[in-house]
Amino acid sequence: MPSRPSLVFIAWPILLAIGLGPALLSAHAGPVLDRIRSSGTVVLAHRESSVPFSFVGADGQPVGYAMDLCLKLVQAVGKALSLPQVGTKFVQVTPSNRMAMIENNTADLECGSTTSNAERREKVAFTVPHYITGARYLVRADSPIAVLRDFKGRKLVSTSATTPLKAVTQANNQFMLGITVLEAPDHTRAVDMVASGEVDGFVMDDVLLFGLAAGRPDPKAFKVVGKFLTIEPLAIMLPRNDPDFKKLIDAEMKRLIRTQEAQALYERWFQSPIPPSNRSLNLPMNYLLKDFWKYPTDQVPG
Repeated sequence: MPSRPSLVFIAWPILLAIGLGPALLSAHAGPVLDRIRSSGTVVLAHRESSVPFSFVGADGQPVGYAMDLCLKLVQAVGKALSLPQVGTKFVQVTPSNRMAMIENNTADLECGSTTSNAERREKVAFTVPHYITGARYLVRADSPIAVLRDFKGRKLVSTSATTPLKAVTQANNQFMLGITVLEAPDHTRAVDMVASGEVDGFVMDDVLLFGLAAGRPDPKAFKVVGKFLTIEPLAIMLPRNDPDFKKLIDAEMKRLIRTQEAQALYERWFQSPIPPSNRSLNLPMNYLLKDFWKYPTDQVPG
């Protein structure tokens, strides 16, 4: 049974609403909150092509579902610190350097499609998941491939430093499938490899695969196949060294879910036309996320 939110998390937004939050933060502020109070700016890390979570729009500015959530979190931080105006600074990250950018405090929040798991939580923190997905396979529309074993003797790519890459490598070794597993530096390059016939498929979180295909000039040239290879709770990443900052972020994420603001953002990015192609992903919220959001928590298995 999912754990219920603690009284601390329930009380936090109430304290902010009645004006006690800033006083408490002043007494117990950690390094992240001190830095934000001093600079008046929250630094947001974003991805280049993690559609619809975090990607660079036509105007060169980062947009997406996770970006919109992060901007809501920035507003809550500004209110808690009594900042008359809080600014945002954007820094682009890759799958390979995103954790380091949070660990070394280059960014305060990573707004993307990063999986919260035990290994990563030893180095960084995560707030309440904003999506739950699983890894599947993007192949060309005329491909006969339907499941993982169909890649035997073929080439399969994934993005460097991702959980799907680790999972498919383990499965390949465990079941001696004879798949040539390749690494791409980013999602866009991986899709290009599938399109050109350089590889036979791209393994990644299925929601990202749908988004990447929808953004191509020829979306019908691809299809997503196979059962879930993994279950991935995606969450906004933040530093581990400031528990007060995490309490504030967790409380605001829970408020956004409780007030249905997060659900409205979900519908905007998953069920309405979005850039870059102005097409809809047509992905209603899956049962995994619906159930998880009944009692939202940052505690996830794995």
